[in-house]
Amino acid sequence: MQEFGINGKNMGKIFCIMGKSSSGKDTLYKQILKTKDLPLSQIILYTTRPIRFGETNGVEYFFVDEQRLKELEAEGKVIEVRAYHTVCGVWKYFTVNDGQIDLAEQNYLMITTLEAYTRFRDYFGASSVESVYVEVEDGLRLKRALEREMLQKEPKYAELCRRFLADTEDFSEEKLKAAGIKNRFLNEDLENTRKEITSYIRSVLRNCDMAGYDIEKGV
Repeated sequence: MQEFGINGKNMGKIFCIMGKSSSGKDTLYKQILKTKDLPLSQIILYTTRPIRFGETNGVEYFFVDEQRLKELEAEGKVIEVRAYHTVCGVWKYFTVNDGQIDLAEQNYLMITTLEAYTRFRDYFGASSVESVYVEVEDGLRLKRALEREMLQKEPKYAELCRRFLADTEDFSEEKLKAAGIKNRFLNEDLENTRKEITSYIRSVLRNCDMAGYDIEKGV
């Protein structure tokens, strides 16, 4: 059954890009957001981890401390939160109901984990949340991760290894199946994968036929 907003319009969609570390999901996310003929807005997550070289606060994430997280939780604004026990300490990533999300007016694109995807689906309803799973052969993925880490001012190779191994468990075939992930994109060539994902998003929005949007023109 379709869901409708207060003005009778079809509710928007949240497209969740997921994948193991160094699968190319961050680059794909940025490129797809720049596609002018897609009516997609971004949802910026929050994190307590340190900002990395090349990142900008409010672009990749909102970088906050534990105290700010506690304040947002006390205000009842945290939609979902996940903690990762890294070699550098506990890092938390979370989504805040801070006015960014309005499904009566917009469609959204975001990067998230499998666990967070299921929580978004439960929170907003399955008809409003779409999965986009990006996958890469593990050898190539490890090579990309190492090359990226070497560019950091203080490379954290132990954390890279921990994250790589953790992804095997977090995105196991059993968990993907349990979460109902069917939209999978093999990222062997970045441009081809971008086109495939963009085509998929367009098809979903056409089927949704969201009132007020011309999908071809993006208005």
